[in-house]
Amino acid sequence: MATTKAFVLIETAVGKTKDVVASLLELPGVASVDVVTGPYDIICMVQADDLSSVGDTVTGSVHTIGGIVRTVTCLAVGSE
Repeated sequence: MATTKAFVLIETAVGKTKDVVASLLELPGVASVDVVTGPYDIICMVQADDLSSVGDTVTGSVHTIGGIVRTVTCLAVGSE
């Protein structure tokens, strides 16, 4: 079965980026976490077996992390 992948663009509260990165790295399904410049502070890649599982990870785990102000989730539609 193909893996479903999404990129989560994350804006953090001032001074909370390191804490959010540490929390993200502990979550199952989080494949990578990168601190970036620009309008967002972190880009996180979430992978799971299906879209529902990706959604559960984002809404049930990522969104509950303290210090996150806003997220935008971009579902990957191409293949590698």
